[in-house]
Amino acid sequence: MVAALLNRFLNTEEGKYPADFTTLVNLMGGSNSIGPSEEEFIWKAYSFAKKAHQGQLRKSGEPYFIHCVEVASILAEMKLDPVTISAALLHDVVEDTGYTFKDVEQEFTEELALLVDGVTKLSDMKFRSEEDKQAVNFRKMLLSVADDIRVIIIKFADRLHNMRTLKHLTAVKQRRIARETRDIYAPLAHRLGMYRIKSEMEDLIFKVLEPKASKELEKLIPKRQAFFEKYVHRFLAPVKERAEQAGIEASYKSRFKTHYSIFRKMQDQNRPFEDVFDIYAVRIVVDKVEECYSVLGLIHSFYKPIQERFKDFIAQPKANGYQSIQTTVIGPDGLPVEVQLRTQAMDQTAEEGVAAHWQYKERNSKTSQDDIDQQVTWLRNLVDILQTEDRTTSHQFMDMLKIDLYKDEIFVYTPKGEVRILPLGATPLDFAFDVHSQVGLHCIGAKVNSRIKPLNSELESGDKVEIITSDSQKPNSSWLKFVKTSKAKSNIRKWIKGQEFEQSVRLGKEILEKELRKIRKAKEWKHLKDPHIVLKFESEDKMVASVGSGHRTISSILSKFFPEEYIAPRQERTEAQFAESFLNRARRNTRGVSIHGIDNMMISFGKCCNPIPGDPIIGFITRGRGITVHQKSCETMGTNLEKERIIDVDWAAARAQKFLVRLKVLAQERKHLVRDVTEIISAYDINIDTLSMKVDGDVVTGLVIIEIEGVKQLERLKSKLLASSGVISVERE
Repeated sequence: MVAALLNRFLNTEEGKYPADFTTLVNLMGGSNSIGPSEEEFIWKAYSFAKKAHQGQLRKSGEPYFIHCVEVASILAEMKLDPVTISAALLHDVVEDTGYTFKDVEQEFTEELALLVDGVTKLSDMKFRSEEDKQAVNFRKMLLSVADDIRVIIIKFADRLHNMRTLKHLTAVKQRRIARETRDIYAPLAHRLGMYRIKSEMEDLIFKVLEPKASKELEKLIPKRQAFFEKYVHRFLAPVKERAEQAGIEASYKSRFKTHYSIFRKMQDQNRPFEDVFDIYAVRIVVDKVEECYSVLGLIHSFYKPIQERFKDFIAQPKANGYQSIQTTVIGPDGLPVEVQLRTQAMDQTAEEGVAAHWQYKERNSKTSQDDIDQQVTWLRNLVDILQTEDRTTSHQFMDMLKIDLYKDEIFVYTPKGEVRILPLGATPLDFAFDVHSQVGLHCIGAKVNSRIKPLNSELESGDKVEIITSDSQKPNSSWLKFVKTSKAKSNIRKWIKGQEFEQSVRLGKEILEKELRKIRKAKEWKHLKDPHIVLKFESEDKMVASVGSGHRTISSILSKFFPEEYIAPRQERTEAQFAESFLNRARRNTRGVSIHGIDNMMISFGKCCNPIPGDPIIGFITRGRGITVHQKSCETMGTNLEKERIIDVDWAAARAQKFLVRLKVLAQERKHLVRDVTEIISAYDINIDTLSMKVDGDVVTGLVIIEIEGVKQLERLKSKLLASSGVISVERE
């Protein structure tokens, strides 16, 4: 009954499936391979998805559902399980139709619904930038990997088909998607060992980002194809004959490297296409591991190997599970030939990576979930970091992801002989964090091959590393400049953030105490019960830290409890009143002005230049008002023609006395501006008396009163403040 209804709905003949569904099943190995119940499950997903996407079109004008079938077909070619194929058919249902996660779960299974949810973008959220959107969606996808690696496999198939059909989009969108695929998806596929997916992605990226070079190679490669085929036949003839004599059954494959990798080789070697010879490779696939080494011996008996290009990834597999012996030899006519030797299982793993391991698991072979986890250890570490660092910025997250994706690998050893796989360029400090985060945080030195090496020195494959630790050692921000792994960077940043938080707490408490004394509410504050809860902070420390870091003003905190102290008249005190109050306080801090040879004179200060203790000053005898003190650089005094009324004066300051100075800081609005300004001032051991910040659009005007020792100290401080990010000007008021 149900089958009949579905057949009528899908306009199929009685008892027959649509051609695209039949093709999908055949790609999986046919009905006999997957079984009736699995086939029925996939059919149900096919039917559900087709109904959900009814009426939707792609940019090409084709029904949207074609994309779903193509994504599923890519995975069917890889012989993935029915649940994964079904999830591929349904992968856009939650994102692009009216169906929800609950609908999918109720109609199918929780396992399938979670796979669909893992590849679903957060389309309902609003993002400040494309980078934020990209980072949040990648974070969601990678966190889903913690539960099921198939999420990424489905996403690869989705992205691959999108890349195949890019021509229907605008040029701007084509380049944006191609760059994203180049920066994230292709390297991620490489790190997961999925060479077939990665290679096709790279060639499609190449066509979009380097169209001229791509078309040129498409013309040049066929011209060398005939020569290459004849040459490989000559190269392999003696090897095949000797292998047959030894009773070794093998399959022999040869291929040009991908267009993108050839282009990269031309760029790296700075050579034209005609002068690049190692652009093709020969692959020999045998049944047993020992036969790999036997055939290797045969090849080296006929052709001279290039020693530095020999790599045994069977004895020491790559982190993504890749295993093969790679050797480059000088073939006939002196041309280099790269040869790869591997078993059937290794060949499948090299092509399909983690997807191949999933197949083995589904077939109940000895490969278990632990084997899959071992292959993607680096990805699990990244997921762990994401789960503990929710506040990583979008930029930091994308950098962290790229760090782990792009690096080639080196193999280094612990003193006990355990192998650690690190990215190329890794340092002893990266090694220390790889061993354990606490070892990294307290690392004070390292021995590499029994010799002391700097923490920023680069390790090489085969190095034996011993880490020296000290309980008193603490990380510093300079470490971030040379460590290479995301684990090291994450732990260092986390420690630095902890220290910054403690500093913000201390500064926030000082600001809070000063303000409470100023408004005479210290006692009342002590009797308040959990003020941080009223203000929706997790703890009191987080509340005061928000003040110390500049995220909240002290008035915004205290006005919730003492609103009468923050009414408009108090807040709107004019700058002129603020300045007058400041100058009077500044002048009271000195013993006055010393007037050479004159006593008991009335003193006033020129409002044109507002001199304060520490400034070079002169006096001007004013009729009826005694002596008016000006700065020597005052423009008013420069235009005064009555020079006989000018007298020498000086500040009667005690030795080591500090003076109050008022600065006006103009800066672009940004996070942590207040914290950075206060930290710079504190670094000079300068006390902050008063701090006021006003925001107008994206510009901040700060008025700060500080105690300084003299003009030289003030000039050094002004230079340091001007060097801070976003600061536009710093002026004396």
